[in-house]
Amino acid sequence: MKVNILHWHVVASWTWDAQDETCGICRLASDSYFPDCKLPGDDCPLIWGQCNHVFHLHCILKCVNSQTSQAHCPMCRREWHFKD
Repeated sequence: MKVNILHWHVVASWTWDAQDETCGICRLASDSYFPDCKLPGDDCPLIWGQCNHVFHLHCILKCVNSQTSQAHCPMCRREWHFKD
């Protein structure tokens, strides 16, 4: 029995793998600090969104708070939710 494929529909999904642990907004490494922090070592942890994009806490809060309507991820524009 021979089968001929007439149509082939492919679906792909892209996620950013944060193995290098850099902020998607300021592009600084996790061991560095957000420029608005006063001193190196200030509590500026990396925060993941449900979309798997990662940012310094201060970077994403500044970005989310500047949006007038529903907050969106600055990388993929999906609705922003902190990952549990």
